[in-house]
Amino acid sequence: MIITPVFIISILLVFVLVWWFATTIDSRKWVSFLISVVLTPFLYFYVVYAIMNIFSSYHHEKYFVSKVWKEKPAFRYEMVGNLLQDSLLVNRTKEDVKTLLGKSEWFSWNDSIKANSKEQWNYNLGVKPGAFNNMQECLEIIFNDDLVSQIREYQLKQVFEKED
Repeated sequence: MIITPVFIISILLVFVLVWWFATTIDSRKWVSFLISVVLTPFLYFYVVYAIMNIFSSYHHEKYFVSKVWKEKPAFRYEMVGNLLQDSLLVNRTKEDVKTLLGKSEWFSWNDSIKANSKEQWNYNLGVKPGAFNNMQECLEIIFNDDLVSQIREYQLKQVFEKED
């Protein structure tokens, strides 16, 4: 567990609230303290922490591993940050990108040629976890003269078919 200022403040806040509640049950301070010490970790991890995870868009990040990218697409959104931050695709050829990421999943539309361009590769990153997230994350890689010239991450709204 990583102890951060946010964690310390949150746990202290839960402790104070439990203490305040416990003093309404029994006026003896040692009983209130004992109740607070015992209940605070449970309330924090099973109530406060759970609610924070539902409403926040935080997700774990992993280092980019080509094998995992290809074999487990569900983990792509966790690796894309490292892929972009470390500039692992900058000035790479199409063959290098194909070796690292695998075959492109689809090509983007190019208005200048009025067709899907084989110079604009897209990869599905999946949906980041969260209770209210309905956006699909995608990665677009644009090539110019067979070299990566631009990389962008974008979102698509997921549309589900309605049952009749």
